[in-house]
Amino acid sequence: MKSPTQKPLQKVLVANRGEIAMRVVRTCKKLGIRTVAVYSDADRGAPFVLAADEAVHIGASPAKESYLVAEKILEAAKRSGADAVHPGYGFLSENAEFSGACSDAGLVFIGPRRDAVRLMGNKRQAKLRMIEAGVPCIPGYEGKDQSDDVLLREADRIGYPVMIKAAAGGGGRGMRLVHERSAFVDAARSARAEAENAFASSELILEKAVIGARHVEIQVFADAHGNVVHLGERDCSVQRRHQKVVEESPSPAVGPELRARMGDVAVKAAKAIDYLGAGTIEFLLSPAGEFYFMEMNTRLQVEHPVTEAITGEDLVEWQLRVAAGEPLPRKQDEIVFSGHAIEVRLCAEDPSREYMPQTGTIERLVLPDVGLARFDHALAEGRSASPFYDSMQGKLIAHGRTRDEARKKLSEALTQLAVLGVVTNKAMLLRVLEHPAFASGAYDTSFVPTHFGAAVLATAFAPTPGDFAMAAAVLYRLEADALAARTGLPGELRGWNSALPCPSTVRLVEGDVEHVAHVTPLDATTVSVVVSGTKLVATVVPTASGEVLVTVDDHSVRVRAHLDGARLWLDAGDVPRVFEDVTYRGKGAADGEGDGTLTAPIDGKVLRVAVSEGEVVKKGQLVVALEAMKMEFLLTAPFDGTIASIGVSASAQVGARAVLAVVKKAEPAAG
Repeated sequence: MKSPTQKPLQKVLVANRGEIAMRVVRTCKKLGIRTVAVYSDADRGAPFVLAADEAVHIGASPAKESYLVAEKILEAAKRSGADAVHPGYGFLSENAEFSGACSDAGLVFIGPRRDAVRLMGNKRQAKLRMIEAGVPCIPGYEGKDQSDDVLLREADRIGYPVMIKAAAGGGGRGMRLVHERSAFVDAARSARAEAENAFASSELILEKAVIGARHVEIQVFADAHGNVVHLGERDCSVQRRHQKVVEESPSPAVGPELRARMGDVAVKAAKAIDYLGAGTIEFLLSPAGEFYFMEMNTRLQVEHPVTEAITGEDLVEWQLRVAAGEPLPRKQDEIVFSGHAIEVRLCAEDPSREYMPQTGTIERLVLPDVGLARFDHALAEGRSASPFYDSMQGKLIAHGRTRDEARKKLSEALTQLAVLGVVTNKAMLLRVLEHPAFASGAYDTSFVPTHFGAAVLATAFAPTPGDFAMAAAVLYRLEADALAARTGLPGELRGWNSALPCPSTVRLVEGDVEHVAHVTPLDATTVSVVVSGTKLVATVVPTASGEVLVTVDDHSVRVRAHLDGARLWLDAGDVPRVFEDVTYRGKGAADGEGDGTLTAPIDGKVLRVAVSEGEVVKKGQLVVALEAMKMEFLLTAPFDGTIASIGVSASAQVGARAVLAVVKKAEPAAG
């Protein structure tokens, strides 16, 4: 190994966006290092762009035209005079060619060397190297023969259940759990196609599925002086679709002796590949306490703040110091763990609709008390949750003396957080934190599928008539205030004729549920509301903090509210809701078929239009395919009929609720 040269970093270009870009800029400022942001069209004027000392525009909104184009990143570094590049996570962070290109251009890549990135980026090669190094690995198949017959024979040898994985990438893509032989070939073909699409490689590996396992990872750090340490474990077992949702440290399943053993193995793994910088060794931990190597992430992880919380260390600062040639800030015996930390990922997605990504503009943002939790984000009122990038919007991290204290603080912080204008997974995160299995620490990777399956989520957050009644009361007050602002007349005059109250009717939709509310004013702040036989008398009073105080039967609730045209966003702390006023719209607003108008569920790009105007279609036939947030959405005919009109063409960018096509229902046969 060459003797490392120490050279302080002067200007760091952050080759990323959003909250991780903000995170890197924050530490650079602390160390007196100047920063350069890069941004796409969609991120023009974003908080992370404004936070940096300089910013360079690198292209159009799609990542493949901006954040994934290495040449544009390198050109931005040259133009700005940066001497180092921090890749963040995602995008080019685990691209060996990018790491090498930075070095070749004379830039310090704040991460591992290209050989380590390339090796650990391929699951087959990584596993073979780990086996050579004596790191425990799950029995499986890593061979080059990828034919269906060979894979099936190897699956039979390994024994079911077996896990199929894409060799060239992760994030749950190209992964299938197969419980029986008859399902294997179809699952392998599906995984192969998904892997090819996601990673441009159809290569698969097989592993024995460990039932009841936990996903536990070890944070490692290595410098150029031969020092390697670990900073304990993180439990990432709460996952949806093989993607992490909640992380914590320490793991409820790991004690001091097991932590030391796992840490020693992780350090051995890093040394085996001459690693440099921050990395994470991911293990499956069996109920019996046996652990097996899964993969290595050659970058800083999304969940690094929980490690920072229990160690008191700034891991981005460690990255910067190591990249500058300095030795690690701490030796192994100087790393001290204190308390417990839990993190949740706030995503723009709808769990009740199979985690469908959501877009929209943040109309109101209410942040939690900083004494409760750290909130890493790059959100701002007036900014949009973009369809071009990952759905994660931010991370809440709470630290406590005990696990239960951290859990309760995080739950309260989530309750206080409000993001109005974009549907998020906040309600589900609260349910996870409060679930008995999570509260006790007795959970594994099956936690979400077991307790929050599709059938449960489809109804878990369904609104009640009482929710509609409260929404109608708040809507009535907000519209009265808006009327007063427009006319200068007192808002309490709304709903009165001479000295008599005039009842009004409003039809509201929330998700797939629709109710009619009858609202009668009783005085300047109080209304009587009747919804499907449920009656309540509510007093609605705006507060100085911008909330509305809703009092029903002497019970008061502070509600964050925003009225955006016909849409009313409400967050009373637990389940954020968005109601739509469809009073003056035709019937069928919430029924399964509607009027045959197909609208975009999210901002996105039209992949293909599968029909032509005038074409006869059957119920369920594909009409338009839309792409957004790395997912494909298929819009199908709601009934047998004819394509009356098509409003888009392939490659067009469309906004949420844009009309894509209209299907005219077939007339019933005579007779």
